[in-house]
Amino acid sequence: MAVDPEKEISSLWRALQGSQGATRRTFYQMRRALLEIAGPDANPLDVGVRAWEIVGKDTGKSYLPRMNLLKGIEGLMASVARAYQGLATTNGALVKIDKGENPKELFITWERCPWPTSAKEHGASMKEDLQGCDTYLQAFLDEVNAFLGTNLKIETHKAIPRGDGVCVRRLYNPEDK
Repeated sequence: MAVDPEKEISSLWRALQGSQGATRRTFYQMRRALLEIAGPDANPLDVGVRAWEIVGKDTGKSYLPRMNLLKGIEGLMASVARAYQGLATTNGALVKIDKGENPKELFITWERCPWPTSAKEHGASMKEDLQGCDTYLQAFLDEVNAFLGTNLKIETHKAIPRGDGVCVRRLYNPEDK
């Protein structure tokens, strides 16, 4: 029996999208469970951002074997940016990386991201979505910095949850301006 590549690709694409949706739903289902256990005085923003911090730290630790300084700080920055890009793409985002004017800065742009929509669907505020994402990226970077003795920084310039249409983050080495 002949294989229909178009049919196979379509099937895999639907399965991937289903998995991406399940990941986002599971995050927000766990957030809801934590809020229910914590009780009526729990602050949803604090709970959600803390969850993102834990995920970011664990993800950062899992990526440490792929990070090194053999290609210098610029190579490390490229590895971190590609990790962010790959993680976001795996979750349904469309992300690109651009070099900055300074050779030790990169701009990471989320042209599409499904997380704000999922946040809305599950009752999380856009403030929580943005702070959660920023905290996740910073916690990931903190693990890399602690392990390698570097001081890379990331800052948000534009954000979909603020209505900017894209998220733009600057990854840079502040020690080399």
